[in-house]
Amino acid sequence: MKKLKIGYFADGPWSHEAFNMIIKDNSLELAFIAPRINTKDNTLKIYSQKHKIDYLENSRVNSESFFYQVKKYNCDIFVSMSFNQIFKKKIINLPKFKTINCHAGSLPFYRGRNILNWVLINDEDFFGITVHYMDEGIDTGDIILQRKFPITDNDSYKTLLGFSYIECAKILYDSLKKIQHGDVKTIKQFSIDPIGSYCKRRVEGDEFINWNQSSRQVFNFIRAICKPGPSAHSKIDNKIVKINNSKIIKEQLFNDFKPGEVLSKNNTSYIVGCKNSLIEIKEVSSPIKVGQFFNSKSC
Repeated sequence: MKKLKIGYFADGPWSHEAFNMIIKDNSLELAFIAPRINTKDNTLKIYSQKHKIDYLENSRVNSESFFYQVKKYNCDIFVSMSFNQIFKKKIINLPKFKTINCHAGSLPFYRGRNILNWVLINDEDFFGITVHYMDEGIDTGDIILQRKFPITDNDSYKTLLGFSYIECAKILYDSLKKIQHGDVKTIKQFSIDPIGSYCKRRVEGDEFINWNQSSRQVFNFIRAICKPGPSAHSKIDNKIVKINNSKIIKEQLFNDFKPGEVLSKNNTSYIVGCKNSLIEIKEVSSPIKVGQFFNSKSC
């Protein structure tokens, strides 16, 4: 079996487990690693030194100089794993087997950014991980492999993130082996849905709770951006309070309350009113008092 020579465009924890799977397979060869520009991830650099793999810093993937630099490696395939530049056609098509990307979303739905946050905010029952060929669109190329995983009320951004680090590595490795063995049967995304959907990048200011939503919506929002995300924010008396955990209150403990009203507390949590329902908030950054009101939504 011919060795598959890989150019690895990668960054962060998403890429570490995949690197470890690839490096253990003697039939796969990492020719170089290209991290994000201004990366804060030093792990891949350490890996490159340990395994004597070229590390191409500050790589602007669509520049002429970079094209001719990587052309010399004669790679069979390029892999994008948590990379943050949009590849143009010339670089995509340089290797024999083109360029593939691993995306933590169930394509053609959930293209774009911050997918694990959005699937929780949207109260989905499952999320997907997809490996696809890259084209000049954003997450629009033909699907190589896709797997779907259930989401329960016990899940949060933290649990989905940890799970995805492992499963992204597995599906990427399996996709590389399919390509290596000539066993790829691609799926056109438009054959699943002609339109699909995109998610916008979450930015500063998106972390504030809207207490006029139902307790279910607030619960989903809090767990969607819990640590290692920014945690959900709200304000009392113009002071920001961070909320990292919550629980829906199914029984109606109070008959008369307003959204954002702090109704009761114990040593570790508070009961707060939402739209026609209640929620218990936990892991709160600073003490609050019964009778206070969270702003409905503010930033």
